[in-house]
Amino acid sequence: MQTIHKKYSVDTAKIGFIRFIFEAYEGVAIATTLDAKAGLIRLAIPPERIDTAAQIVGALKKDFKFDEI
Repeated sequence: MQTIHKKYSVDTAKIGFIRFIFEAYEGVAIATTLDAKAGLIRLAIPPERIDTAAQIVGALKKDFKFDEI
């Protein structure tokens, strides 16, 4: 299965919360921590779920740092 990988710089204190959110939205994306100290994560997103993942990221970035790199 092909996935789209996007990297983000996020608030380090929110990494666990972000992972929990994407686990709750089963099948939307898998969040992987690349560097916890730097706040770097990667989302692996199925192409058919890219819009849903973008909506979730958009909602989360209203409350804390969640910048695509």
